Formats: sequence, C-alpha cells, structure tokens
Amino acid sequence: MVVTFDNGKKHAKLSLRQTEILEKLQTITNDMASDRGETDSVPTFHPEYGRFMLESTPGSPYTGSIPDLLSVEGDMRYRRRLARKYLKPHEIPMTMTSFPRLGTPGVFTEPYYDPADAVSSHSLFVPEEITNPHARFPTLTANIRRRRGSKVAINLPLYIDDRTPRPFVDPTIPWQRNIYPEDPEAKQGAALIDHVYMDAMGFGMGCSCLQLTFQACNVAEARRLYDLLVPVAPIMLALTAASPLWRGYIADVDCRWDVVAASVDDRTEEERGLKPLKESRFQIPKSRYGSVSLYISDEWLNRPEYSDIEAPFDPAIFERLKDHGIDPILAKHMAHLFIRDPLVIFSEMIDQDDTTSNDHFENIQSTNWQTLRFKPPPVNSPIGWRVEFRSMEVQPTDFENAAFAVFVVLLSRAILNYNMNLYIPISKVDENMARAQRRDAIHTQKFYFRKDVFAPGQPSPISTPASSGTSSPIDPTATNGIPLHKERKMRNCFPPPLKPETWHPQNPIEDEYDEYTLDEIINGKNDHFPGLLKLIYAYLDTLDMCEHEQVRITQYLDLVRRRANGSLITPATWIRNFVRSHPAYKFDSVVNQEINYDLMVAVDEIERGIREAPEFLPPHLCRNADLNGI
Repeated sequence: MVVTFDNGKKHAKLSLRQTEILEKLQTITNDMASDRGETDSVPTFHPEYGRFMLESTPGSPYTGSIPDLLSVEGDMRYRRRLARKYLKPHEIPMTMTSFPRLGTPGVFTEPYYDPADAVSSHSLFVPEEITNPHARFPTLTANIRRRRGSKVAINLPLYIDDRTPRPFVDPTIPWQRNIYPEDPEAKQGAALIDHVYMDAMGFGMGCSCLQLTFQACNVAEARRLYDLLVPVAPIMLALTAASPLWRGYIADVDCRWDVVAASVDDRTEEERGLKPLKESRFQIPKSRYGSVSLYISDEWLNRPEYSDIEAPFDPAIFERLKDHGIDPILAKHMAHLFIRDPLVIFSEMIDQDDTTSNDHFENIQSTNWQTLRFKPPPVNSPIGWRVEFRSMEVQPTDFENAAFAVFVVLLSRAILNYNMNLYIPISKVDENMARAQRRDAIHTQKFYFRKDVFAPGQPSPISTPASSGTSSPIDPTATNGIPLHKERKMRNCFPPPLKPETWHPQNPIEDEYDEYTLDEIINGKNDHFPGLLKLIYAYLDTLDMCEHEQVRITQYLDLVRRRANGSLITPATWIRNFVRSHPAYKFDSVVNQEINYDLMVAVDEIERGIREAPEFLPPHLCRNADLNGI
C-alpha cells in the first residue's frame, strides 16, 4: 500500500497514484532489463484492485538452491527500495494487511473523493476512485452487487473497550443517505449492533497478503502437496495475524479472511439458503472467497471421509470430465469451481480456440479465491503444475515476510521428503480457520491437527524424543554407519508413499486428530507430537549448508518458533497494543487520525530498522537490515 504522509497535520492517507507509479516503475524496470540484457532478474510490479496498491513479484521463479532460498529477503527489500525510490518524498510503500482508516468519514485518500460517487459499489463509505480504473475491477464490483441482489455486508465484532458505548450503534454510518437503491440496507439490518460494518468489495480486495506458488514435479505431486498444505493454511493465518483495525475501529478479530470472503460474496438469497431454490441452481455454503472444500489427491492416504462437508458441483461438467479420463476426485474439484458464474467477460474474448487458450477456464479459476489454489499448466507453456498457498497475512517487515516464506517452503519439502500425512476432516480445517482469526489466537485457541503425521510404514526421521530445542535431533549417519549424502539443492521430485500390503483403514477418522496449541503444533508436545519445526530441522540435516546459511535459516525459523510459543507477539497484537497505549486513545474502540498517523510512522520506522520493537521482532533483525548489500 502506498501511504502518503502529511507531517504537519499528522495525517496518513492512501495515495491513489497507482497508475502513475506503475508507469514509472515499468519504465525503470524495462531500462534495467535493457542494461543487463536480460529480464529474468528484474522484479515486476503489477496493478491490483485498490488504486493505492502495488503487487510485487520476483522477476523469475526461485530455484531450489540454498542461496536462492536465502535471497528472498534481499529481493523483497530490493523491490521495496525500488518502489520507494520512485515515489514522492512523502509517500512510502508499506506492507500492511489492512489500512486502519479506509472508509472513515472525511479524508482518508490523497486526493479526496466523495463516496456519493461510488457508482460501482454504491458504498456508503468508499468512493469509486479507490478502485483500479481498468474495466475489469469496477465491473467486478458492480456485477457482484447486481448478482447478489444487494450490497455485500461485512460485519466484524467490535473490540469492546472500557468506554465503548453499549449497545454500539455506529455513529459514522450515514443512516439517512438516499442516493442509491441499496442505501437503506444498513438500517434495515445489514449493519449489526456492536459490529464494524463495511459494504463494498474494496474493503476486502483492498487488503494485502503474502502468497507463495510452488511448481511441482508432476500433477500427482501437485495434488499431494495441495492436500497436505490445506490443514497448514489456518495455522499460518493465525501465526501471521496482522489486521485488527477496520474503518477506524478496533475489531475483536486479528485477520482479514472473513472480510475478504464477505466482500466478494455474490451468492443470491437462494444460494445462501435464505429462500427455496427457484432461479438459482445450487445452495452454496461458502463465498467464492473461502477455505478449501475438497481434498484432490487420488492417492491412498486421502480417505473419502476427510472431505466431509457439503461441496456442491456441476453434475454435467463432472460427467464430461470423467468421460474424458479425469478421475472422479479431480473431476469433482473442477466441477465444484463451476458452480460459480463468471463475473466479468469481455466481448472480444468470448470466441476462443480452447486448444490454444485456457482463458475461459481461468475466468472461473481466478475468481474462486481459496486458501490453496491448484493451477494447471497454461496451454503451450513450459510452466508446470503449480500450487498456490494463499492464507498468510502480509507482515510489516521484509524479515518477517521472508521468514514465513522460507518456513512454508521448507515445510513443503519436509512434507514431500518424509511422505507426511497431515489429513484431517475438512470440517475441522474450517473450524481452525474460524479460530485462527480470533483475537490473540496463539494464546486463546487450540487447533485440530493430526496426531501421527507419518504414513503407515514410513519411519519417523526423529530419533530422539521431541523437545522444544531448535537443533536437529536426527542421527546424521545411515544405519550402516556411512554418512548420508547431503544435497546442495532442495529436490522437486519425490516418490509417492507406497501403500503397505497389509494396510487398510481400521480406525475412525475421529481417532486420528486431536486439539493442540499453536506452540505444540510448531514446537512439539513432549513425546506425543514432534512439531513441524522438528521435521523441518530433520529435513535441513539432509542439505549441505555452510555455517552462515545455517545461521540465517535458523533466524527465520526462530521467528516462527517464538511467534508460536508466544514469546514474540503477532503484528495484530502489537498494533492493538500500540493503539490502546497511545495518549490520544480514549478507550472507546476508535482509531482517530492522529493515532493512525503515529502508527504508520512507527511501522515504517520498524521496517527500516530505526525503531526497536523487542516484543514483536527478534533483536538480530537490525543486523539483517542491509542484506546482500541492498
């Protein structure tokens, strides 16, 4: 998010110069590519939904080498610095999950625009101009509203502080406005008492996040990795919680997920189960932005009982896929995507040759936003089967973002290397998603997780009882005494787990999982559960790393370890504490202009390493501030 600062008035606002900024960055990166004679190493910047947002990606995929793994933070820092260099002096690129005062009365953008002109969303709070002007984005916004038959309704429970009025009826809602047909919805019940009410796609799609895409060896490995990361998604959402402030209020949640889900919920009343089916084809349990509803691997570890929630699918598409050789499990996943209508179709894109373009499929696929996305290869492309991990909140600093990226990468390799089994029922994953968003989930919630994470017949790499230490507990030698060969590069092709000849499922799936704290899931629970970090360290012991590489990786993993055990707080907790300890805070749940300004200044100073936050970040962070000479 590009934030503009008025230091005289102590005002931090969202800069709506995305188009101008991206044009400048595109020119700069093109010049860089021309100077180097290559494009692979040049970062890219893309437009996003909000006109205050910049999406940033590396110029090319990382390899599996250790130096590449450790270049992630430097690359993030380089992209941030590049963006910052070509902004105005009072503008700063900030990796915040949500902007605290988006949608408040008065001025929260630069320049200011009136919400009365929100012709796409008909919002009471955010103007048309916060949306990227490309036709796709305002059309998405308007079509969601039209298809739903009303504005979207987002309600977050308000954090009730000492002087918060009760019952809380939001005085900032223009209850009597009468510009658009949907204006009365707020007072007709869309805005809930004791909640923060929001009414537009921009509140959700104006959020930022941290996403990782893995390229798999083949389709079977992609399906296996997709499934085994599904139970990890809510765990990582809780660990990265970073968004407790919404529309100028403190909410009683820590994460963005339900906000984004509600912001694009285009289901009709019939599809939401509020009326009997008449015009609509299905009752649909979830928004098109939601958690995964089906496992997709056809390997033996995936028991049918795990996909235990209602997941409607288009029967005609299901049968057509099966007729063309797609197995029923994957066919059901694809047919489940197609219960949704396309939201935007450009007239010039209707007639296409499906042998040379998969745009029609991507039109559906790209508007099914789930915690994981299974991505088939583009037509006539060297790109392979991919899995996108989408649940994490973006962190204020590049160190944190790199740490969580490295953690998930290493966990994905450990999962595949040790043929781990993380399956639990989807219903329990959904419950974990709800718990992950609750205030201070690390300390207050337990999460369902599998007791035995190894496939039958697969020996554990842990040779000593699990403990809370961070050193690898495995024996570095093979059983015959010959040291194991250590690889310099992380692998990308792993054989699937072999089904033991005598194996057949005997126990009910309810016996396969238990409730654990985040500390126990990440760091282990005595002899009962090794913890994901132990398994990552076991995998790291198979890699050939020099000392400084080990130190850097340990620093990243230490952040995850300490975040999980509560010795370092989440960004959400730090932000809430900052607001509640600010001299201008009146303990009424309100985040005013001055508090927001000081918060943005503090976050920027922490990111640049000139302000310490020892309860939030490890002390070695400042020593990493100049990585790779950047």
